[in-house]
Amino acid sequence: MQLPEFLQTNLNAQLLIYIGLVIGVLLAFEGLRQLFSGHGRREEARSRRMQMIAKGASTEEILAILKPEEKQTLASRIPFVGDLPTVLRQAGVTMSSGAFLTTSFVGFVAVSLLFAQLFNPVLGVLFGFVLCLVIPLTAVRLQRTQRINELVKQLPDALDMMARGLRVGHPLSASLAAVANEMPDPIGTEFGIVVDQVSFGDELVDAFNEFADRLNQEDIHYLATAVAIQHGTGGDLARVLTVLSKVIRDRLTMRRKVQAISAEGRLSAAILSVVPVVIFVGLNQMSPSYYGDIADEPLAKPLIFIVIALVLLNAFILRRLVAFRF
Repeated sequence: MQLPEFLQTNLNAQLLIYIGLVIGVLLAFEGLRQLFSGHGRREEARSRRMQMIAKGASTEEILAILKPEEKQTLASRIPFVGDLPTVLRQAGVTMSSGAFLTTSFVGFVAVSLLFAQLFNPVLGVLFGFVLCLVIPLTAVRLQRTQRINELVKQLPDALDMMARGLRVGHPLSASLAAVANEMPDPIGTEFGIVVDQVSFGDELVDAFNEFADRLNQEDIHYLATAVAIQHGTGGDLARVLTVLSKVIRDRLTMRRKVQAISAEGRLSAAILSVVPVVIFVGLNQMSPSYYGDIADEPLAKPLIFIVIALVLLNAFILRRLVAFRF
């Protein structure tokens, strides 16, 4: 029995929608897999650069992947995603910003259509926005912060290794290569980029300045300045690196002490920020009429907005009070 033409058209349209959903979900999954699967290390290669060298990649290919050129586009002016190329590079993600945004957008469309079919269009768009745009961007920024913190923790050991190499008579380039080859990510890869830049013809001072600009960390700027001064005027670079290593270690120790001392204040701020929400949810569950009876009052909505604004302001102020910059 042949179906009517309009039913066949509807079935074909639904079939195309489901095929598009499957393809979109697969593309989004593959993009996220490539984004977060670049952390595996083989036993014989302790950094991503060493892995690429083991695979036979040339210096030019390594620099093109690990230190891509920045291009100013219209997307760089968009809030929250304008600095995405820098964030991806600092997070150690080799995926380009265009591929990342394209994957996120395809996933957003696919998830929105899927949840729109299951629930309603508004919830579909909300779920797609959160799952495919907000969460990936937040995860990359958290990964960037974690990677930079790990690099700063490794920096004193790298400086000590460089200082020991200089004291026994090795040139600075050989000391840098030792750090790049012996230390794990992220310090090994970042120093490897400096070594590859110098090998490719860049000046040592320019390579260190780009290293500092690439990560934008105060301790690395100190290192770049020390190398630039010693490269231009001469002197005992090993002693300078040893002193800088001690200073960074002392700063890390002080940061841990400040975090330990302020832990009680940060916990109190978090509790005081969450308590109003918990009270509202609890009262609404135990006695729905407590707020429901006044929901239709003319002043209800203005008061709700005022209360929400005060709760957010309270959380912001408490956060600022316990957020120490050091």
